[in-house]
Amino acid sequence: MLGDNEATATIPVKNLGAARKFYEETLGLKLVHTEGEEAVSYKSGNTHVLVYHSQYAGTNKATAATWMVSDIESLVKDLKARGVSFEHYDMPGVTRTGDIHLAGPLKNAWFKDPDGNIIALVSEQ
Repeated sequence: MLGDNEATATIPVKNLGAARKFYEETLGLKLVHTEGEEAVSYKSGNTHVLVYHSQYAGTNKATAATWMVSDIESLVKDLKARGVSFEHYDMPGVTRTGDIHLAGPLKNAWFKDPDGNIIALVSEQ
């Protein structure tokens, strides 16, 4: 059924202009389609990210989208240089070195977009 099809991360925002600046300039996503002032679609690797206008933007208290990356240390450093602030979480069995959380075989880092949507970066140690 759905396992043979691609999925799209869908991220609600209140201000599409501010979100576009963040997702395009700060994160470096490639714009592929706009739907006026209501939504934009981006290509990220072999997947897509849909950013759309919603009054409920930023209300999710959990991770909205996750990127699997190969070099989390360099990416965190580059994003910090672009003004991104990283979140720090206390979780059982998880240690932290700087902005990177170590959980078993995974390295994790979290940050928020301008609307407070939580974005995760994950790599294997």
